[in-house]
Amino acid sequence: MQSHADDWRSADLEALLDALLQVETRQEAAAFLRDLCTLGELRDLAQRWAVARHLDAGLHYSEISRRTGASTATITRIASWLNHGEGGYRLLLDRSRGGAGTGATSYPDAGTTSYPKAGGQRVAPVEPSGAAR
Repeated sequence: MQSHADDWRSADLEALLDALLQVETRQEAAAFLRDLCTLGELRDLAQRWAVARHLDAGLHYSEISRRTGASTATITRIASWLNHGEGGYRLLLDRSRGGAGTGATSYPDAGTTSYPKAGGQRVAPVEPSGAAR
């Protein structure tokens, strides 16, 4: 039996992942996502990706909220996934910066404001207790 943490990996999701792997161009990706998702879902996905990019660039939550319209609760949730999730955000953020041999699109720097420093390391705010992923 699957654990609760793994029960999101259904046969239908696996089929969707396989379909996504068949996409070859940006135009194909746009057509597939537009057919698959509502406009609201697409906007939400795009906003989450923008928040992840801004978090990675070190912007403060208030600035990310101002730029994207995302609530601080949404930003906190995305920061939690970025730091403690499955690693998908981190993988694609690294690739989007044009790592060697990726051929990925390089996104403009989201800003120069960074989190407070602790021992020279960028520190993300702690997620409030009881917050769901």
